[in-house]
Amino acid sequence: MSNDQKPRSGPFAEIAPALQKYTDEVLFGDVWKRQELSPRDRSLVTVACLVSLYRINEMPFHMKRALENGLTKEELIEAITHLAFYAGWPTAATALPIAQRALDDFNKQTR
Repeated sequence: MSNDQKPRSGPFAEIAPALQKYTDEVLFGDVWKRQELSPRDRSLVTVACLVSLYRINEMPFHMKRALENGLTKEELIEAITHLAFYAGWPTAATALPIAQRALDDFNKQTR
């Protein structure tokens, strides 16, 4: 990939420009834009997967994105509470403070 094709920003842009390009163009440029699910519903599914799989590095970004995509605070917390019974108590307990930080960041952004 030449420098003019290199993504300008993103978490992988410097070390893995091809992965950044796939993230931008395929994941967020194609998968997230498919019409069969709304962005809100895709966010709910994504957050549920991340919580269930204990993917704490990705949770903050996707929880905030879920709020931006229309998920309410109550829906986010209810999803985590529901997941406690299916994905395990520790995964839900770990997700709650991450959700609180995402909510705080979202609220600061929307003021």
